[in-house]
Amino acid sequence: MFDHIAIVGAGAWGTALALAAERAGRKITLWAREPEVVEGVAMRRRNPFLQNHLIPGAIKVTNDLAQALKGTQLVVLVVPSQYLRAMAREVEALLPADVPVVICAKGIEGDSGKLMTQVIADEMPGRPQAILSGPSFADEVAEGQPTAVTIASEDVGATHETAMASLAARVALSFSSPVFRPYLSDDPLGVEVGGAVKNVLAIACGIAAGRGFGSNPRAALITRGLAEIKRLAQALGGRRETVTGLAGIGDLTLTCSSEQSRNFSFGKALGAGMTPDEALAGKKSVAEGAVNAKSVTALAARLGVDMPICQAVYAVIYGGVEVDAAMKALLTRPIKAESRELEGLISLPNPANYDEPETEIPA
Repeated sequence: MFDHIAIVGAGAWGTALALAAERAGRKITLWAREPEVVEGVAMRRRNPFLQNHLIPGAIKVTNDLAQALKGTQLVVLVVPSQYLRAMAREVEALLPADVPVVICAKGIEGDSGKLMTQVIADEMPGRPQAILSGPSFADEVAEGQPTAVTIASEDVGATHETAMASLAARVALSFSSPVFRPYLSDDPLGVEVGGAVKNVLAIACGIAAGRGFGSNPRAALITRGLAEIKRLAQALGGRRETVTGLAGIGDLTLTCSSEQSRNFSFGKALGAGMTPDEALAGKKSVAEGAVNAKSVTALAARLGVDMPICQAVYAVIYGGVEVDAAMKALLTRPIKAESRELEGLISLPNPANYDEPETEIPA
């Protein structure tokens, strides 16, 4: 196990992971960019991003990155996806070459279309890396509610010996406790595609809720959204089966079903009639699905992957398309088969479009 862990990023999720690791018996240093976080912990043992939970005195909190990384055996990067590259560059300049990193950012980089593991490979070449994802609201993890996650690294082999020696296994052992259960995966690509796309789909489910719709539309969006995640994961070299696990359908179901999700709440505001700027105004934390709606749809277009729900979310946020028009465009698309074998063979004109022109969703 890694005894000394540095967690870089003291938002709600970074703080919750610090609490989970401390609960597992690890020595934890938490780095915060915001001075008010360090002050809040020093004065009241509370983080403004996770107000309802006391931070034990055993967890050190600092604004000094060099101090946070000093002597650490493992670094956990918990920053929004759009800031991961810059943060990785800062950490790399201070970190010994043999210290592994765990990525907790969920997304696809906007400018490059790269996944988070690829961003780390660019900025921290040769450094061992794993990715942690799964259905895990920060507040519930901090509270100590039972939670299961997936930890993936490429060195998880097919034998007992190689699996036990993998980075994913060592990270899992380091975080494991009676209330925090990690599972291992050898498919980082599949795991991180699930984490990136589910935020966009959560916005779609929030929009449906904001329009006053019930459970039927949400079930359809989750199920067909899962198909979109599978297509993209497979196109990138991941495995479809990974998407049926905790980091895929588990995280998707959680994020699409609760107002604890920033992305769901953002979508609900859009469905209720707010503009994207109004829905985001005054928010302390980032609705990463709003950012990833751009990068996911751009990557899908480049790879020729059909992702109509994600495309509709992009059209509402950035294309000026009204919510009702976007929903109609989804419901009146050509009729397709559900199974993968027939999906590409069947496309029937939708009778709902016979009496009026089909709504165009901009790419």
